[in-house]
Amino acid sequence: MPSLAPAFDEPSSLSLDLWDLIRGFLDAMSSFVWYLTALLASSSLLPRQAGIGVKGVEGQYLLGLGTGDITGPVVETNMMGYASLGQTDTGLHMRERSRAFIIAEQANPANRVVFINADIAMGDTGVRRSIVSQLSSQFPGVYTNENIAFVGTHQHSGVGGYLENLLPQITSLGYVKQTADAIVAGTVLAVQRAHANLTPGKLSVGNTTVLNANINRSPSAYLANPAAERARYQFDQDKDMSLLRFDDGSGNARGFISFFAVHGTSLYENNTLVSADNKGMAAYLYEASVEPNAMPGNATFVAGFTQSNVGDTSPNTLGAFCESPGEEWDGMACDFNHSTCGGTVQDCHGRGPGFRISDFESNRLIGEAQFEGARTVMQGNNLSPVNGAVRSVHIYMNMANHTFALSNGTTVQTCPAAMGFSFAGGTTDGPGAFDFVQGDNSSNPQNPFWEIVKGVVTPQPSAAQKACQDPKPILLNTGFAHTPYEWSPSTVDIQMLRVGNFVMLIMPGKSFDPWCLAVNRKVMFFGSQAIRAQLISRGIIGNDAYVVIAGPANTYAHYVTTREEYGVQRYEGASTIFGQYTLEAYIDKYTSLLPFIADSVSGTPASDAAPAEQTSKAISLQTPVVFDAAPIGKRFGDVLVDVNRDAYHAGDTVIAQFVGANPRNNLRLEGTFLNVDHFVSGVWTPVKSDSHPSTIYRWERTSTITGTSTVNISWTIESGTPSGTYRLRYFGDSKPLIGSISPFTGTSSNFTVAA
Repeated sequence: MPSLAPAFDEPSSLSLDLWDLIRGFLDAMSSFVWYLTALLASSSLLPRQAGIGVKGVEGQYLLGLGTGDITGPVVETNMMGYASLGQTDTGLHMRERSRAFIIAEQANPANRVVFINADIAMGDTGVRRSIVSQLSSQFPGVYTNENIAFVGTHQHSGVGGYLENLLPQITSLGYVKQTADAIVAGTVLAVQRAHANLTPGKLSVGNTTVLNANINRSPSAYLANPAAERARYQFDQDKDMSLLRFDDGSGNARGFISFFAVHGTSLYENNTLVSADNKGMAAYLYEASVEPNAMPGNATFVAGFTQSNVGDTSPNTLGAFCESPGEEWDGMACDFNHSTCGGTVQDCHGRGPGFRISDFESNRLIGEAQFEGARTVMQGNNLSPVNGAVRSVHIYMNMANHTFALSNGTTVQTCPAAMGFSFAGGTTDGPGAFDFVQGDNSSNPQNPFWEIVKGVVTPQPSAAQKACQDPKPILLNTGFAHTPYEWSPSTVDIQMLRVGNFVMLIMPGKSFDPWCLAVNRKVMFFGSQAIRAQLISRGIIGNDAYVVIAGPANTYAHYVTTREEYGVQRYEGASTIFGQYTLEAYIDKYTSLLPFIADSVSGTPASDAAPAEQTSKAISLQTPVVFDAAPIGKRFGDVLVDVNRDAYHAGDTVIAQFVGANPRNNLRLEGTFLNVDHFVSGVWTPVKSDSHPSTIYRWERTSTITGTSTVNISWTIESGTPSGTYRLRYFGDSKPLIGSISPFTGTSSNFTVAA
């Protein structure tokens, strides 16, 4: 049979100290590196599966649900997602959380799975390794590398610096241990809480269509797929939400995991407040609707809004337009094929449904659409019971040189990682820089300047690497960049969780709904049809089989596109790092693992070696907090600007400014930097915290030399707020030049909210 598998030669090592080069490059060309390190991503797939549920005897499980605070440093740290050097966080809008869901067979509790839905941009190998290590140590033989899935919501407004590989660390000035530690600690706590409340319960599954919550941000690439295949679907974007409902033994809802595809880019890169984007907003809305008196993070009902086949999805549902004041194309739709305005990408921006009001309004509206979709399923009567065994399978797969056969017998292979030129063109959710554009796979030489620069940043690609990645023109040859440690992953996690007739494909990258388009080429595709068909035909699950995809999980391996979309080389194709056969390689591997989630499993699946640990090699250029000081004549927490004494009304914003200290001194995990207190029956009662979307915490360094800073606390009064007397409180921690960090509190004057 013919072979398309080239041989690869490792380029010679660089003669320069690469980290010094990077630092210089950041100083001299921050805008360039800013987008070269852009990371947008995600994965999944699920066409609508209406009517597949088969009523039967409701099987019982042991179910546990828990939540933990994973919010890292909310100031002086680069944010994760847009990879913008200028997007350094300055405060907090809503805390990030991990939500853990444990499912075990009641008859044999050793058979269990843990699904972790974290309000972060993507799962990471190093963070997951730490989570697995702690849980397996605390619960020997119970929670393992095989049954723990660590899935990110792919939100772009969280704290960065936690990923293990170098490329996503560059804009964070290296690794930020405080961020990673917060994610690990909060996630482990969420699982501990879920484990502590394991009780018998029932599961059921349903779905609904959610409109006006996502669009395809690369429709020109989608059109490259065969017309006959595209004709099978009503939309060019998956609109289906699937939901796994958790009930106690009496049928009372305890929570759910929902699966819906939309990028966490409702908050744009000009936002510098740490938040949880639209999926975190949806979770807040749902949990608050069930337990309105519980502070966020303290509800017993746990609402999981999980990312699905997110590859080309955007929450900016009004489309992309040129924001070019003074130019003739200002206000016009961006170029369809390249997403440009006047030939460049910088002014082309997607618009969310509330863009005329604020990014936060768009975020609320997209979160609300998902909340309403979940409520439709939860309150509907078409949920089907989930029955059967609990199984998990996990292996490692080296994607740098994975050789396999296509259905036509041709031997192909994946490639060592590389980013294409269109990667630096960005997307309409976050445009790139300079003269990079999407959809350029020309064989003509690129800008000569970038041809020189790319060979300095990473090794020049060999002829074999160019041939393997073709038609992608390589900008960053990251698979061959190993100094000072690995720039990109080569080995990824492949994992599946089965709960009865419900199967979750845990994906290490961002997949597309066009994954399903592979079916007419006689290639087994992911999602609710082909995997389901294989599960049924092999007798693993009956006719009520249900399949979903969740990611980006465990390892971040960027994008997965069809070969047709790879050929167009828009952002998503340029970010499919392992070459044009990435999709087929995943299909081949996941399909081979189906026997290992059967009722009866013999043996263990073959696995490549686990990826080498990188965290111990990590470099960080983030400076620590040196000291805090209060201005002369002031103390920490003193009010600098007080609230108004006049009565406030719904819609008004209350603001107070305090003498502050750096919040990096104490992340206040499971706590808060602020409260809104209500005076009721002679007692001050906290009614809002820094996890409510109506409050904002902003910190500003006023002098690096003197160590002074200020904190602004604001609360926008919601409709329906009870009238009465209120106050704002600020909780901080100061670090002296010599001595220990100390907590303090600031309190505004009382103010009145009128009816």
